[in-house]
Formats: sequence, structure tokens, C-alpha cells
Amino acid sequence: MTSNNHTDTIVALATPQGVGAIGIIRLSGAKAISICESVFADKNLKKKGLESKNTHTIHFGVIHEGDVILDEVLVSLFKTPHSYTGENTVEISCHGSQFIQQHLIHLFIKKGARLANPGEFTLRAFLNGKLDLSQAEAVADLIATKSSVSHQVAMQQMRGGFSNQIKTLRQNLIDFASLIELELDFSEEDVEFADRSDLKTLVNTIQRIVQRLIDSFEVGNVIKNGIPVAIVGKPNAGKSTLLNALLEEERAIVSDIPGTTRDVIEDEMNIDGVQFRFIDTAGLRETNDIIESIGVEKAYEQIKLSSIAIYLFDAHEITPSELKLIVEDIKPHLHNSQLVLVANKIDKEDEGYTRKEFAEFPEMLFISAKEKTGIEEFKKYMVTLFDSKTINVTETIVTNARHVEALRHTNVALIKVLDGLNQNVTGDFLAMDIRQALHYLGTITGEISSDDLLTNIFSRFCIGK
Repeated sequence: MTSNNHTDTIVALATPQGVGAIGIIRLSGAKAISICESVFADKNLKKKGLESKNTHTIHFGVIHEGDVILDEVLVSLFKTPHSYTGENTVEISCHGSQFIQQHLIHLFIKKGARLANPGEFTLRAFLNGKLDLSQAEAVADLIATKSSVSHQVAMQQMRGGFSNQIKTLRQNLIDFASLIELELDFSEEDVEFADRSDLKTLVNTIQRIVQRLIDSFEVGNVIKNGIPVAIVGKPNAGKSTLLNALLEEERAIVSDIPGTTRDVIEDEMNIDGVQFRFIDTAGLRETNDIIESIGVEKAYEQIKLSSIAIYLFDAHEITPSELKLIVEDIKPHLHNSQLVLVANKIDKEDEGYTRKEFAEFPEMLFISAKEKTGIEEFKKYMVTLFDSKTINVTETIVTNARHVEALRHTNVALIKVLDGLNQNVTGDFLAMDIRQALHYLGTITGEISSDDLLTNIFSRFCIGK
């Protein structure tokens, strides 16, 4: 992966950079405890024998450099193999001064540690068998979670829900593959150890599971990155006002001049544990303004890319018959997105009359973005579109693009196996395609990995994790 030795002792700040009440410095490696012990003492600088202490214990004392006390600290011990990395690990809770933290880190480096690379603590957990590769990647996802739903999915994957399913599928294939490989050793005797009908049943079952996992990525990607919601409509419909009302800040420029928004404005919001990405777009209309026309094109692009497309309109500027024509015009641009009609500016006239006028649209929402009327109902409705009935976080959901790509390759190999079985091909061709499926399943959990792959994955982690 890198030229660094993964058996030496590493050190890094495990808490975010900046001033705070405390900071945590993490040491991991064979010499982690002895390095800390060499500079750890009580207030009278009498040495504290950390090496003799039990694992999972906390000790109060000072870190000193010679006769100079640098800080009062708490030292947490985790002895191999009972630690996150599987190695001797020490976590020093010191005061949150950046000066103190950097001074202590330089002191530990002087005593024999080296600065950790990004993700190196988790890499060591993987190399030492504490986590498989998909669980390690889930650690990064857990750190980056912004909603309760994405948190639940990351926790399920970190605890092995996804990897255990992949390992089971892979082991079932290995059992059959070994029988076919055995046939190849006795090819001259023309014997079959692997029942072809049982193999076909197994491959069909595995393929269905793999396809379901692939299909789950569409939902998983939305959970991980936030549900994209495009706010579209004619100029001056109140799209920017709605975005500002949702975010409770002046994020988008609001003006009575039509066509103010010419580019895409995007911001995120957590509603009842679900992360949404609201995207304010240029007004949909025909225009000779080159810049505004580019914005209109981008608005249609956002409709295609969104999970939810909000068509916002001035309830007093559009008739129900005109709205029907607009909906028909938008429909071809919908990909997998759900269209939601929202009547705005209901404060201008009698709300009851407005609702009655659009009674033929039972799912329509009625708001006043300016007065923030109906905004809470709007938020609740957004959540109901992706509630627990739609997103069942107890099921295995794929959120990682690398995993879904490996599953797609697995699926292709499994289709070849089924084709081979249907055509009664020889065992050597079946074995070749089964090996391909096993290879790609193995790359998900790290049973098959390369230095380049590991470098690519762990370089995206923060230093200290």
C-alpha cells in the first residue's frame, strides 16, 4: 500500500483540529504503551508502570519532557488483541489546546512513533482481522453520517450485516466450486461430483440476492448523500422564497424581477432524521437571454436527477387546465423522480377558495412561502415519501459505489454460469465463471484485495481514524 511499515508504532490526533475542552491523541503499535510510559508519571514525576496495568483501564497522571510537565492527562490502555486495531493502543486525553496537542505528538514521535497516514488505524484493524473491508469502509460512512437513517445503515454495515451476507453467498459458491475443481482432477474418469441441478438452483438463488442488493443501491445512495429535491416552476413562483423558508435563512436571492435565479442553488436539510438536498433552479420559461436559457436547461437536468421534483406555482396565476398541460410537459423529464404539486401564495386570496379550485388534484400541497404558512406540513409530506415503509433499514442496503460495481460484475459471471449449465458446458468452463464470481464477491469484503485498492480506500479517511 505504502512504503511505511505497518508493524511500527503510529500516532495522530483522533479528535478534530481546533480548540476544545479536550483532545485525544491515539498511539497504536507494539511500542505504543512503552513510548507513552517513558513520558508518563504522577505529579512528582515518579514513573507510572503502564506496561504492568490491565487492558481497558484508565490512568491519571502527567506527560512530561524531562523535568517539564506538559499537561495533566488521562491515559486509556487497550492491549493486543483487545483494541480497535488489534495492536497495543493508547489514547491520551489531554487539554484541547492546539499547542499542547502538537507538542505531545512531536514528543511521541521523538520517542519512536511516526505520524499516522489517513485511515491507517482502520487499515491496521483490517490487516489484523478486526474488520473486513466493507466494515472498514462503513467506519468512514459512519463518521460522515448526517441523518438518523444513514447512521442506522452505516451501523448495520459496520457491525457486519452486509459483509456476513456476502461471505455466506461466497462460501456457498466455494463449496460447489471445490466439487467442480475435483471433477477436473478426475477428468479422465468422466465423473461428476457436483450435481448440476443443485448448482443451478444455488446460482439462481444467489443471483436473485445479488440483483436485490444492486437494486438497493438506488435507495442506498440517496440515504448516504441525501434525497435530491428539485424545486422547479415559472419565474417568480416563489422557489427561492421556499428554499429560504425551509432553511430559515436568506440562502437564495429573492426579487420581484423574473429570472433572478439563473443557476442551481443547493443546500441540505435534515427533517425528522432524513437528509434532503433541496435544489433551487431557474424559472421554467422560454427566453432569449443566453445565460437564463442555460439555467432553464439545468433546471430540466435537475428534474431528471432528483428523487422528488417539486413543481411550485402561483395559485392565482395558473388555472387547473393550464396546470394539467404543464404536468404533461414535465412528465417526459421525470426519470425515477416523483412529481409533487405545490400551490404557493395562498395568502393573497381566500385559502378555502384556492383549495376548492384545485380540488381535482388531491395530493396537492398549499403553502405561502413568504408567510411560511404550510411549511411544516410540506416538511412532513417530504418525509412520508421516504418513510420507514419505503426505506427498511433492517434490510441490507448497498450505499457504496465500489460494492455495487463488484456486485454487477458478480451478476455477469453468474449469468455466464447459468448459460453454461443450460448449454451443458464442461466443468472447466463452469469453474472459470464461478471463479470470476468468487473474485468479485471477495473484493467487497477484502478477501481479495490489492495495494492500490487499499490505498484508494483508506486515503479518503481522516488522519487519526
